[in-house]
Amino acid sequence: MTHQNMMILNNLINEFKTCTQLQYNGQLNIKSSKGNHWTFYYRLGRIVWATGGIHPFRRWRRQMAQHCPQIDVDKLRVSAEHLTIDYWDYHLLEALYKKQKIQREQIQIIVENTIAELFFDLAQEADFTSVTCHRSQQVILDMPMSFTSAEVSLKQMQDSWKLWSEAGLTNLHPDFAPVLRKPEQLQQLVSSSVYNNFVSFINGKYTLRDLAVKMKQNLMPVARSLLPYILKGIIELVEVPDLPLVAVEVEKNLTTTKSKHSTAPLVACIDDSPQICKMMEEIITSHGLRFIAIQDAVQALPTLIQYQPDLIFLDLVMPVASGYEICTQLRRISTFANTPVVIITGNDGLIDRVRAKVVGSTDFLTKPLAGDKVMGIVRKYLPTSASSIKVNASKVDGLYSRFHVNEVQA
Repeated sequence: MTHQNMMILNNLINEFKTCTQLQYNGQLNIKSSKGNHWTFYYRLGRIVWATGGIHPFRRWRRQMAQHCPQIDVDKLRVSAEHLTIDYWDYHLLEALYKKQKIQREQIQIIVENTIAELFFDLAQEADFTSVTCHRSQQVILDMPMSFTSAEVSLKQMQDSWKLWSEAGLTNLHPDFAPVLRKPEQLQQLVSSSVYNNFVSFINGKYTLRDLAVKMKQNLMPVARSLLPYILKGIIELVEVPDLPLVAVEVEKNLTTTKSKHSTAPLVACIDDSPQICKMMEEIITSHGLRFIAIQDAVQALPTLIQYQPDLIFLDLVMPVASGYEICTQLRRISTFANTPVVIITGNDGLIDRVRAKVVGSTDFLTKPLAGDKVMGIVRKYLPTSASSIKVNASKVDGLYSRFHVNEVQA
């Protein structure tokens, strides 16, 4: 490592130490001159998650295969919009945990291994190119599932990179895939069983990290065993693409209704109850407004970002993410800084009202819902003319009585 690159790595380490000393809450964003970037998420000076690198999906797949083998990653139903969020991997872990599909202990291991892997990549990047970093509080992850000491991670990074370099592996990128270029020459050097293993795995589909998982070994011995063949040109390391998760269309889980007035205000309702969503749809659309119903809390943020509604009704109690959590995230997005957000709840308590204000909600609506109460909120916060919001009280009251009964029975 040159003196300049040593300075770059030292400056990077000092930035991590500063975040710890400041008990920082937010993101530490790091970018290299090659265009690679990483994000470390902090809470109270400790790292709770990290994303980025060239293969975020391969990394998540490896971690799940190692530590959550009961989950078939390829069968997960994930919306394309959800995968556009920088911390999509964190939210998937959170969703699986809240659905009792994985345990907190499994998440802790995945968090620690993910952070360690990204620290290693940073050390390797800093050995060859310059990196810059800046802090941002645009996203602060709520309710962290694991806390990792940056000091411990930094020590592990320095130790692992030192061992990697001393083994002569400095130029070997763990996210590159080995390809067998001279099979005839290899066949003369190894036994038939070893050769067959090489042909099966050294095919350009699996990175060095992927191979280590498949072979149930640590990365270091796998890389060292291949190094002699790489130096002889028998094996070549090549770049390979990431392996994204299969995404489903949002519309499969999202009900959208357009009124005849395409320019009418758009109202969104986030509630896991189909009855509430249906009732709200009838109330809103019967008055000439457009409407979106979102029943999956995981899809709430990406869907709201896509459609940018003028008013949001948000249920307080939902699986995976509460109304408080979603409202907090919304207020950190500039697009929704001034969008009216109305919390819906069955508990009209002072504590809930105070907390709702703290996270940035605009108003509070208690159940049972009624057409006049809903439209009172709509008229209060939407700058609409009397002609654009029609009154259809008899229809709304009938809907209320029908859906309120269904909700109580459920």
